[in-house]
Amino acid sequence: QVQLVESGGGLVQAGGSLNLSCAASGGSFSTYDMGWFRQAPGKEREFVGRIDWSGLSTSYAESVKGRFTISRDNAKNTVYLQMNSLKPEDTAVYFCAAKLLSGTDYTKPDQYDYWGQGTQVTVSS
Repeated sequence: QVQLVESGGGLVQAGGSLNLSCAASGGSFSTYDMGWFRQAPGKEREFVGRIDWSGLSTSYAESVKGRFTISRDNAKNTVYLQMNSLKPEDTAVYFCAAKLLSGTDYTKPDQYDYWGQGTQVTVSS
C-alpha cells in the first residue's frame, strides 16, 4: 500500500509562487509515474501535469504550461510541483497521484492507483 502526503499549499497573491511537495511511503516510489491534479469547487478533477518514473519525461496541461514545473527526487521519495505566476483561476485543491503502469493515459484520474489527501491552494486577485 502506497501512502501519499501533499504539503506546501496556502494563500498567495496573484503573480506569486508556491512549491508543493508530495511524500510517498510504503511502496516502490522510483518505479511509479506521478501525476498532479487539481479540483476546484463544483468542478471535476483535472490534470495538471505528470512526471515519469525516471524524472526525464514531463507533460503539462496547456493551462499551466510555462508556469508550473514538476520534478522528483527518488532518493527522498518525493515529487514536487513548482507553481509560478499564479492566477486566481489556479485556486483549487491539489492532489498528487501514483500510477503503477506506464503507457496508459496519464491525463485521466482513473488511471492512477493511489492518491494523496490534497492540499488547498488559494490565489487572491
